Order: sequence, then structure tokens, then C-alpha cells
Amino acid sequence: MKIGILGTRGIPNAYGGFEQFAQYLALGLHQKGFDVYVYNSSLHPYRDKEWNGVHIIHCSDWEKMIGTAGQFVYDYNCFRDAAGRKFDILLQLGYTSSSIWHRWWPRDTVNIINMDGLEWRRDKYGPMTRKFLLRAEKWAARHADILVADSLSIQDYLQEKYQRSCVYIPYGAEMPQHYEKEQLSRWGLKEDGYFLLMARMEPENSIEMVIRGWLSSGSDKPLVLVGNPGNSFGLYLQKTYRKEKLQFIGAIYRQEVVNTLRHYSSLYFHGHSVGGTNPSLLEAMACRCAIVAHDNSFNRAILGKEALYFHSEQGVADLLQDLPDREMADEWKQLNAEKIRDQYTWGKIVERYQELFIESISGRKSELKSAG
Repeated sequence: MKIGILGTRGIPNAYGGFEQFAQYLALGLHQKGFDVYVYNSSLHPYRDKEWNGVHIIHCSDWEKMIGTAGQFVYDYNCFRDAAGRKFDILLQLGYTSSSIWHRWWPRDTVNIINMDGLEWRRDKYGPMTRKFLLRAEKWAARHADILVADSLSIQDYLQEKYQRSCVYIPYGAEMPQHYEKEQLSRWGLKEDGYFLLMARMEPENSIEMVIRGWLSSGSDKPLVLVGNPGNSFGLYLQKTYRKEKLQFIGAIYRQEVVNTLRHYSSLYFHGHSVGGTNPSLLEAMACRCAIVAHDNSFNRAILGKEALYFHSEQGVADLLQDLPDREMADEWKQLNAEKIRDQYTWGKIVERYQELFIESISGRKSELKSAG
């Protein structure tokens, strides 16, 4: 079976969640004998045509020249290339800049879209952009052969709004086998001696809310922020909050270092308020973090009672002034790690996609036979 994956900047991951997902899924499918192709932006640092047996297709990306509009050009170039490849499956990760090209989706291919989160809810977008994103969501839901949701809440939303079935398949995570404790000295950190927040520097990730709550609490423990601070919101945060114990340490892509920072943190803040099953949350659970999460249905569906929740600056401050005892925190860590082993390992996720692909191809063949 020939499978194409598009909608990301490419692999190996040098950016974020969808790229991480594409990397694990592509490699897992290749190891199961599938012929897998991943589309990479021409701006991606990896230049080879193959990565660990996965084919890499480099397509022109104009984002550096024309900004956000370049994403639409990149997706268009990917679809034009895919039209001649005769993929059995074309898996699109997200719909924001791809659904407008639905007329160019390969018609002899099963087009599957992972619908990601509720993009139109993001705080950074104005009214016109939100209106467009709602339209893009509608195009994707209407024209895809199969919809995939990474969250039960997203699945319910899509099925209710668009009156069509949607397959639930979450993201995955790996259980780390070891941690490099010596890495903490790079930032002057100590085991159980700091709070951690890891996210893209975007308003909907509650970063400013956590910073202000931490400041209000008067806690002596440093707050460490991991993520690229080079965008306008990140620069604003750095300029506005200049405190000795507030550390912006930038984006880190070496998984062993990221896992170490998570594992040895006193608390891990997960501020994502929009979207489905976030990969960074699952990875924090796998690293046995004590998690404090933004209070919304997406996060509660994953964490349940095994976390603390906040929805305001004061809520963060109150939590930091009245922390759970170590025995309770250790129990939460254990239960969340068991969830990863039971439900969210990458092996299980790859198997779910394998089953979906095989079923979808079988269904398409049956349709063609009936039509003939």
C-alpha cells in the first residue's frame, strides 16, 4: 500500500506536534511494510530524499518570502505533486491551509484528514480569520473521504455539527527508559526545584496566565518556559516579564533533554486551551510529571482526576500556595503513566491507522466494484 502524508513542515521533527506525529507514524508504517512518503517543506533543514526508509518529497515553500500565505502555496504544491503519485491513501494532517484546494485532491486516492483542534477558537486570530477557519473546517468535513479526530470531544463536535461519522484515533507517546539528570546543570536547575511550561508561544496556551499566577504566588521555585520565543507574543512576554527566576530557554528538539526537564520538574504546566489530544501532554504523562492543566474538556478527557486544574491567574496562584502532598502526586504520576502504556503508545496508534487504511481501501474497492 502506498501512503502519502502531508500537512506538516516535514520530518525528522524540527518544529512541533504534527511533525512529531508524522515522524512516528511514517516510521511505524514503514516498519509494517507500507510504502510511505512524507512531504517536506523546502525550508526544512533535512535535505535527503529518504529518512530511515521513509521517502521524503521536498516541495517549494514560500513562507519566508510572503509570510503565512506561503503555507497555502506549499500545500498547493504538495497536492499538485500528489496527483501524479497514485497514492492509495493520502493522509492530510490539519485542514487550515489545505482544504481550500479540495478540487485538486487526488480523486483516485482515499483522502483522510486528521482534523486537529478547533482552530477558529485561537485567541491570536481576528474575526475575519476565524470566519475563514470555520469555512475551511466545513470544506474539510464536507470533502474528505474519512475524518479522524484525536479527541473524543472533537469527534463529538464534528459528528454533531456536520452529521457524518468521524474516527477517533489519539496521538501516542513513548515511555522514556532513562533520564539525563546532568542536563539540569545547563540551566542551574535542581531535581524537584522548578516549575515547567512547554508550549508554542501563543496566547491560547495560557502562558501569560501561568506567569502572572506564579508571580502572584510568591513561589521561590523558578518557572522555566520551553518554546521558541521568536514570534511577536514570545517577544512581548520576554519584554514584559523580566524576572531572575523566570527562564526562557527556547525550543529544544532533543527528546532526551526534553524528557529530562519534564521528569525532574516539581510541577508541569499544560496550558493548552484549544485542540484535542495534545502530544506534549501525553509525553508529560509518560515522563511521570505532576501535571497542572488548563481546565477544559480536552485536558480532562485525558487526565481525569489525576491532575490539578486552573482557569485563571488567581487559580494558578492558589494551586502554588496549596500543593498536593507527595504521596498523592506520586499516585497521579503512576496512574497517568499506566494510561500511556494502556492507551497511547505509538505502537497502538500505528496499528489503529493501519486498520483504518486497510478498511478504507477495502471499502473503496467495494464501491468501485458496485459502481461497475
